[in-house]
Amino acid sequence: MDAIEALIGRISAAQLGEPGPSPRELDTILEAAAAAPDHGRMQPWRFIVIAGEARARLGDILAQSLARREPGSPAGRLEAEKRKALRSPVVIVVAARIRENPNVPEIEQIVAAGAAAQNMLLAAHGLGFGGFWRTGAVAYDEEARCALGLEENDRIVGFIYIGSVAMPGRPRQVEVAPLVTRW
Repeated sequence: MDAIEALIGRISAAQLGEPGPSPRELDTILEAAAAAPDHGRMQPWRFIVIAGEARARLGDILAQSLARREPGSPAGRLEAEKRKALRSPVVIVVAARIRENPNVPEIEQIVAAGAAAQNMLLAAHGLGFGGFWRTGAVAYDEEARCALGLEENDRIVGFIYIGSVAMPGRPRQVEVAPLVTRW
């Protein structure tokens, strides 16, 4: 698959399953992420790979975050929140590690981490896997961030779910003309 085909043809899978990427394939996905462009070559991203039994711990973090945000949430809703961590064999938390730099503002560091997340999805697609990117309120929860081992200056950019496509998503129908202004 060539680069243009990968960029235009990648879609977010509706459902993912086993098998997930092998350790070698996962390393390739992470290498692609780390090759993302970033101003100042700061590499302001951090990746937390969550697979296997560790996904249950992530599920606990998701449910605890919901319980803090919405006290009194019914048990069924908390359980559904826990199950989100099991939507794929591998979940990668992508975070921007914000550092003071007079030449590289915070927004550029966050955008660079977003580029790394996109590279991850494209690499997974190129290797024959599906993936999707989620955030949600948990991405902005300080206690959840700490539970994941991230630091005070880290910002969660997204949760990248990767696995074999169990149900394909819908292809995007993008009309580019309304999005473009030509000077």
